[in-house]
Amino acid sequence: MANFNLNKVIWGGRLTADVELKQTQNGVPVCSFTLANNRRNGQNQETFFIRCQAWRATAEFITRYFRKGSSICVIGFIQPREWTNASGQKHYATEIVVEEVQFVDSKNDAQSGAESAEASSGAYMPPAYDNAAEQPKFELVGDDEGLPF
Repeated sequence: MANFNLNKVIWGGRLTADVELKQTQNGVPVCSFTLANNRRNGQNQETFFIRCQAWRATAEFITRYFRKGSSICVIGFIQPREWTNASGQKHYATEIVVEEVQFVDSKNDAQSGAESAEASSGAYMPPAYDNAAEQPKFELVGDDEGLPF
């Protein structure tokens, strides 16, 4: 029988709070955060919450570019943990150790609350076409006779 071990997870969701960068006693950057993920279950919708932990450059990247409510896609592995508290009670936790991060929202979706509220008023205009000076200039072509196909 082959020995098959695979522990890889891709999880997408929204940050439930701003992420705070911390450092270990040895100065290694680390951050922990929770992602909320919605799943449709028939007519109902369930929300799942999972704790995530990122280290070093990945932790610094997350704290720099993501805020509460940001959509984020994390790629990593599942890590179960268990510990006993001072009163002898056992605790268990399962979390994602993040190895890679990907943006899900566009840069405009990550705007501040006031700007986002203004953008969601129904009058959306892509940023590249906000004024006439930035609109693309197209050259009109007469007929198709000079085309080789």
